[in-house]
Amino acid sequence: MALESLRYRRGSLEVLNQRLLPGQLRYERVGGVQRAWAAIRDMEVRGAPAIALLGCLSLAVELAGGAGPQEDLGALEEFVGQKLGFLLSARPTAANLGREAERLRGWVRRRAETPGVTPQELRESIIEYIEGLLEKDRRDNRSIGAHGADAILGGLPGGGPVTLLTHCNTGTLATAGYGTALGVVRALHERGALSRVLCTETRPYNQGSRLSALELRHDGVPVTLIADSAAAAAMRLHGVHAVVVGADRVAANGDVANKIGTFQLAVAARHLRIPFYVAAPSSTCDPSLASGDLIPIEERPGTELTQLGGVLLAEPGVDVWNPAFDVTPHELITGGIITERGLFAASDVCGQLAERGER
Repeated sequence: MALESLRYRRGSLEVLNQRLLPGQLRYERVGGVQRAWAAIRDMEVRGAPAIALLGCLSLAVELAGGAGPQEDLGALEEFVGQKLGFLLSARPTAANLGREAERLRGWVRRRAETPGVTPQELRESIIEYIEGLLEKDRRDNRSIGAHGADAILGGLPGGGPVTLLTHCNTGTLATAGYGTALGVVRALHERGALSRVLCTETRPYNQGSRLSALELRHDGVPVTLIADSAAAAAMRLHGVHAVVVGADRVAANGDVANKIGTFQLAVAARHLRIPFYVAAPSSTCDPSLASGDLIPIEERPGTELTQLGGVLLAEPGVDVWNPAFDVTPHELITGGIITERGLFAASDVCGQLAERGER
């Protein structure tokens, strides 16, 4: 069975409940925006691209089912805007849903102003626009993988095979398919240029051990799971050629918000002179924020650290700080940021993409 984060056909959407993995593979129906909001907030689905897709597709499902105003263009446009605004309140850090919501609002406004367009035609065209995001994400991820593989192999004498280290989950389960950082891993594997990928467990939700290790083994990619606290030692002792991670938001100066633990990996990689790459679609760039200091960082419940499956792991009254993300300064992203448009220096990526009109 193919692993997919989402299953969609017109009027029907299912999400793989990733909180149940690897013990149980269960797809659950998403009947509309309210259910999608809960799935995002409760981390049944995670990964910035997948969050954006789930949110937008849940709106398409509602529209296909006849939700919203039927006779008034302006009211339908307002309905779409309200639904998108609600979705954005689920989790604050990832940029992709906000970027896609902004694009969709602008597209709906232009379409609504088209002379002669009817409310039903507007509804249908919104659904078609959203459905196009699925295939675009798959294409973009393939491009990210190819550009990343070229960059990594181009920086190595002899061109491989390479050993990589990655963090969290940035693959099929975090996107519409193939993945971002794991897309780079897959591209290298397809070329016969991957020796092994070291995968951190990624506490406290263990997205590395539960998700990345699962999908890499499912696809026959050689993977070794390591504890988060073993990452620096693994870099030094296991011949890691590059570190490749994803991103939830990239500020205008190239600072990157990603899963908690990314910053310390970048520090260790810099000390050991190992190239550190970020792989992310251009929609992750947020030029409205001058630096990573302005990126909102979600804090999760303390019970995610103190309990596991109802079993106490810590004294129940202990104070807990549990941020979901940290910010890696752009100067530590020594390899650069890999997008569907190519490889960029971290400090230049948002500016270069803005110049091309590809934010």
